[in-house]
Amino acid sequence: MGWEPDRYLQFADERLRPALDLLGQVALAAPDRIVDLGCGPGNVTRLLSTRWPKAQITGLDSSPEMLARARAALPALRFELAGVEEWEPDAPPDLLFSNAALHWLGDHEALFPRLLDSLAPGGVLAVQMPANFDAPSHRLIRELAAEPAWAGRLGAARMGAVLGLADYHRILAPLASRLSLWETTYWQALDGPAPVLDWLRGTTLLPYLALLDAASRTAFLDMLGPRLLEAYPSSPAGITLFPFRRFFILAQR
Repeated sequence: MGWEPDRYLQFADERLRPALDLLGQVALAAPDRIVDLGCGPGNVTRLLSTRWPKAQITGLDSSPEMLARARAALPALRFELAGVEEWEPDAPPDLLFSNAALHWLGDHEALFPRLLDSLAPGGVLAVQMPANFDAPSHRLIRELAAEPAWAGRLGAARMGAVLGLADYHRILAPLASRLSLWETTYWQALDGPAPVLDWLRGTTLLPYLALLDAASRTAFLDMLGPRLLEAYPSSPAGITLFPFRRFFILAQR
């Protein structure tokens, strides 16, 4: 699955807002070791570095394209090419911060306890994940991909998933000294002729488009675009409201 940093950053402010909200709830005064799990182009890594300039910060991502952008933007910081699912820290971190990345991975029943257990005593696991998978936008993608014209090629595509917040409480509460869970729906006001399609092309659609050739990608997007416009009509002023639900998890070892 190839990421396009420029397309992802088209909505940089909207994508950064949840990270800022999560960061504001992290009460650590001076963590020594911080890892940004799924750092992408480094925009959240920059926030971590600004707040804790003396910390040793590592950005971790499985996308060479995203890491190239991050390294160019933040040459003084360390970035590592690896997937979270196989990564193990060199030394226990004081903070594992992850913004909109862990929903791509499976087996959260095992993943989240492992991440929490990898922390130094008193360390914090801070996670934000999209939880919009039942929204019309995501449902329309799955419905189109399941139609006979596409099912043979797109049956293996996966847009990510999350458990319920009650499940994360069940998984983490016995292991954490402190645990906070909450959700927020961001009513994003987007502009442009097809803003919801543009948003989805930067993230959710990537596993689907990666399975298609150029002509088929164009055909798939041409079919999806009008359905999204019907589900998310723009106002007379040209603004499209795109509600987006997100889960937050803050667990201290």
